[in-house]
Amino acid sequence: MKLAHDSFRRPVLLLALVILAAGLAVAARQSPAQERALYWGLSGDDVIRVQQRLLDWGFYDGPVDGFYGSETQQAVVDFQLNNGLVPDGVVGPDTWAALGFPPAPAAAPPPEPLAVSRGVTNRDAVYLLAKVIEGEAADEPFEGKVAVGAVILNRTRSAAFPHSLAGVIFQPHAFESVSNGQYNRPVSEESLRAAQLAMSGWDPTGGSLYFWNPAKPVNPWIWTRNIVTQIGRHVFAR
Repeated sequence: MKLAHDSFRRPVLLLALVILAAGLAVAARQSPAQERALYWGLSGDDVIRVQQRLLDWGFYDGPVDGFYGSETQQAVVDFQLNNGLVPDGVVGPDTWAALGFPPAPAAAPPPEPLAVSRGVTNRDAVYLLAKVIEGEAADEPFEGKVAVGAVILNRTRSAAFPHSLAGVIFQPHAFESVSNGQYNRPVSEESLRAAQLAMSGWDPTGGSLYFWNPAKPVNPWIWTRNIVTQIGRHVFAR
């Protein structure tokens, strides 16, 4: 009788283990780990997850379409303010965690990582900066392109501006190219090199926080700033 009992217990135990493993797999799918940092202009399944969570929690009432537009950005800012986070509109590690997504497992470092200064170390950041350089200074000399990138990076270190690269770039009305869509034009190799040099520390502007084209209409206030230099058609000031 004991042998019969043991032979019956083994398949039951095996079945229980299979059910447990299946349940853990489902739970893992339902609670996905954190992914990349999200900001205005991105799209994908990770954006859908954020939109759906914000919708479920009452911070978002727009379409769950996977596009990180202005509605999603504002919902993220509202959520960050409500949870004591830096309201930069970027879904970084802290915001992912506050939304209930656990940190992703540590990954092996990528081969030949791009070494840059000012606290920014990834290729995505270089490309993000290059997109704004292309949008704002496509027709400027190479030094002028680097200068535009330097201004953007200088802002991340100023108390008057957001402290993240994406926060500075997507601050409402901060850059004409982001507002009018020129930011989305194809990025040239020259703009990529300019972004890399700016992030490596070259600042032709002497620490400037502003730039503008005096041939275009601008707010008169900008002329009250301390002008440092002019490179190409742009004036740079602190």
